[in-house]
Amino acid sequence: MDYLTEYDKSNPNSIETYAQRLIGKTFRDVIKEDTQRIMMVREEAAVYGSYAVSDTKRNKGNLGQIIEEKFFHYSCNNDSRPDFPEAGVELKVTPYREKVHGGLAAKERLILTMIDYFQVVGEEFETSHFWNKSRLILLIYYLYNKDLKYNLDYKIGYAKLFSPPTKDVMIIRHDYDIIVGKIRCGKAHELSEGDTLYLGAAPKGATSRDRRRQPFSDELAKPRAFAFKTSYMTYVLNTYIVPGKVTYEPIITEEVPFSFEDYIMDKINAYCGYSVEDLCVKFELEYHRKPKNLEAMLAYRILGIKGNHAEEFEKANVKVKTIRIGKNNKIKECMSFPTFKFKELVKEDWEDSAFGNYLRQTRFLFVVYKFDADNVLRLRGCQFWNIPYEDLEVQVRSVWEKTKQVLIDGLQITIQNGVRKNNFPKASENRVSHVRPHALNARDTYELPDGRWYPKQCFWLNNSYIYEQLDEKIKVDQ
Repeated sequence: MDYLTEYDKSNPNSIETYAQRLIGKTFRDVIKEDTQRIMMVREEAAVYGSYAVSDTKRNKGNLGQIIEEKFFHYSCNNDSRPDFPEAGVELKVTPYREKVHGGLAAKERLILTMIDYFQVVGEEFETSHFWNKSRLILLIYYLYNKDLKYNLDYKIGYAKLFSPPTKDVMIIRHDYDIIVGKIRCGKAHELSEGDTLYLGAAPKGATSRDRRRQPFSDELAKPRAFAFKTSYMTYVLNTYIVPGKVTYEPIITEEVPFSFEDYIMDKINAYCGYSVEDLCVKFELEYHRKPKNLEAMLAYRILGIKGNHAEEFEKANVKVKTIRIGKNNKIKECMSFPTFKFKELVKEDWEDSAFGNYLRQTRFLFVVYKFDADNVLRLRGCQFWNIPYEDLEVQVRSVWEKTKQVLIDGLQITIQNGVRKNNFPKASENRVSHVRPHALNARDTYELPDGRWYPKQCFWLNNSYIYEQLDEKIKVDQ
């Protein structure tokens, strides 16, 4: 059979069936088999052969080109239509990884199409360039292995068509409207992946300094692309691609007439004023045992989730954070984040730093409780939140940069009245953030750049700042 007739380019199922021949093969295998089968011209084969031997960099864009040209036999191009226009199928080659403690996860977000700030403001979701390229995708998943020297040796694990299900499209459409709405307001420079749930506006410049013009503002904005978030792609992998995987419980089981976030807030706010004890009785939790995450468990129960993982939150990278307000209208606890490794932080740039990206890409659900005059803890309400652009890029950035400089200069450690002190940024120095320990004990340490060992630290959001971010109707007694 001639290679041009090995699949029907107008039939999505035929394309998928042909693609499944890739499973178990490396990209090097694809090149070799294609060369043997159709006797590719020597010059082209030599180019890929040279690449395989000499290139130690992992150019993942080239992997997609190999699948396009050496397996499907069409030339890579920048056509605005899907890769298989007759079938309406877009091809995406994307990595996944094996987690340390078992299971699979997407390694990165899935870039779908660049955002043309001037074009997108005149498009509606259903007829947009983005949705035309994203409604039906052939996903080729390959296993990322950091120990392999050449990315041609990555092995392809899965090849399957994916179309976002109706319940996901509802949220994706709302995400699209949020992104485009911000551009229409002249705020393309303030876009953040934390603004949305499944669909993000991902940075896509050649360097962190790249900027481009936007309509309705003279402020230059980072180049960005529509992308399905890493968390969403992990869910897609484990639910729609890998057979037999256990899925999380969904919050929404049927289409609702308003936004997902409004649905969540309405469900939780319906129990405003209930005491924690009353909620435990209502949802059959043992109040007197008071597990550490009791308030979060109650929020999940209100949403109809028996465990502590909701399908939509996993897909959207929504982190549930419970907050307690005291009778004095203050929050006692600051908000902690994952610990950072000292030697890794000094190698980072702010634009692609672990902590900066965590805040850029995460949306939070604050579930707020407050002690009343009788010292009874009651549910006050909830709100979705992601850090404002200025607070992240000015305040948090300054704390991060000072932390990096302290580590580069050599952490200063002193003992005052038997207490160990350091010169990391303090809460009193910044309105938003600070650094302090987040270790189990003094022996729970990471290595400093100068070879000393020091208790693990993490970035925190100040308790006063968190209180400032809460909606007034949550804070003020009605």
